[in-house]
Amino acid sequence: MLKWQVVRVSLIAMFLCVNSVIAACEDLRVTGIENKGEKVKMDKSDEKDDNLKKRLSALQYYVTQKGGTEPPFQNEYWDNHQDGLYVDIVSGKPLFSSRDKFDSKTGWPSFTKPLEGEGVTAVTDSSHGMVRTEVRGLSSGAHLGHVFDDGPTPEGKRYCINSSSLRFIPVNELEKEGYAKYVEIFESGKVVSDDLSKSKIQSEAKVGNDSCEASVDTAILAGGCFWGVEELIRTLPGVIDVEAGYTGGGISNPSYSAVSSDSTGHAEAVKITYDPSKTNYESILRFFFRLHDPTTKNRQGNDIGTRYRSAIFAKSKQEREVAEKVIKEIADSGKWKKPIATTLEVAGPWWKAEEYHQDYLQKNPGGYTCHFLRE
Repeated sequence: MLKWQVVRVSLIAMFLCVNSVIAACEDLRVTGIENKGEKVKMDKSDEKDDNLKKRLSALQYYVTQKGGTEPPFQNEYWDNHQDGLYVDIVSGKPLFSSRDKFDSKTGWPSFTKPLEGEGVTAVTDSSHGMVRTEVRGLSSGAHLGHVFDDGPTPEGKRYCINSSSLRFIPVNELEKEGYAKYVEIFESGKVVSDDLSKSKIQSEAKVGNDSCEASVDTAILAGGCFWGVEELIRTLPGVIDVEAGYTGGGISNPSYSAVSSDSTGHAEAVKITYDPSKTNYESILRFFFRLHDPTTKNRQGNDIGTRYRSAIFAKSKQEREVAEKVIKEIADSGKWKKPIATTLEVAGPWWKAEEYHQDYLQKNPGGYTCHFLRE
């Protein structure tokens, strides 16, 4: 009898243990944890963040979600004089009108006011050792920029906004894009894009000491076909975004076919946006000299022509001095048997290459490249 009681107790204990295991497995399934210990089910905020990373460029994500500030005079809309609407890059909500845009001489898009009743909110920003008023998208929560009390009258405000936080829609495309009700803004009254009102606003603007401060910087380099340069440079810690484009030529907004004719003077180049707190211009240049052959003039591998030249496009005296230092050190190092052919040029207009050139080797793994890292 005692024997059967022991067996009975053992069976009950086994039953309870199995149920505990099943319950534990169910808990793991619900929380998204597999037996490998890895989280495979994301919550809604993770899913939203993942979708934003797919939809936005790396720079747009950095600015809107991490509170970054793009470089002045090196962004899409600072010098845009077209009439139209500026909408939130994340939510699509209308934010600003070109009628309220003015040249603040700061290098960022500047507005006297947002659209009435639209999606902008202000919060206190105590970062970088100063107190400023941050501007965010009301529905998206996206970082847009900052607002200052040094704008033109009568509002006296300057909304200093990142181009990366905005999408511009020209007047003639508003209806097609679903913003038809805003067309009337540009059909009545004087718009700021005409010469008279634009010069009036510019003369009234007195930008004070408080200003936006860039939290990122850019480097513009050419080292042969931009596909390979872009793919390798993106792996450098501190690099936020790499854009393929054309620079150093004599015509505006060149096409790939025009540049490929080798008659425009442009180089296939990359614009590297980086975080100065994690890397610097000199480090990027040293990495640049590892990923291509700087001794072949107007050539990289099988690619021949001036568009494939090795070149550094300096934006400032400081960048030029750093480039001269690095070029000299590379030349004196003895790593290359031939003279360094890299040209040091003044940075001029930048033209983004066609979309199919952007992230080319990400879209086409195993595609053509003649670039590799050297020790």
